[in-house]
Amino acid sequence: MTESTTDITHATALRVADVLRSNGARGPFREFVASTKTARDAADALGCDVGAIASSLVLVGDRGPVVLLKSGAFRADLDLLARLLTVSTVRMATADEVRTATGQAIGGVSPAGWPNELPVFIDTALAEYEAVWAACGTPNAVFATTYDELISLTGATPVVLR
Repeated sequence: MTESTTDITHATALRVADVLRSNGARGPFREFVASTKTARDAADALGCDVGAIASSLVLVGDRGPVVLLKSGAFRADLDLLARLLTVSTVRMATADEVRTATGQAIGGVSPAGWPNELPVFIDTALAEYEAVWAACGTPNAVFATTYDELISLTGATPVVLR
């Protein structure tokens, strides 16, 4: 891990970290000076494999928004996701749709701490990693977790994406 970390100080990241802790997340929780907005940025900052980054993608299907927690190692196949979700189409949410659905900005969407419950799906590829890192409400904050803990925190349905 790089030396550019601090304790969580951003108000949104603090609120999200409190929600995560109250739901059983153990952390640690980290905030970086540089952005961890992309999976590659986060992996570089943490010194881990990009596949161990749990990217939270907000998608919009026929029945509204859903969240996909996917490994940062590959891109999401939207056609496959539409079939898995049994909807005719699925698309990436706009920045405004992401903020409305989660209260958080693209690149910082945590797997919890949203204003309303959303259906959540989790990429089974994340189970390959002992430690997984996910965003903590801002593009500069992350927390350590596990595949099992993410399922516990979110009630996510496992999906095979490859």
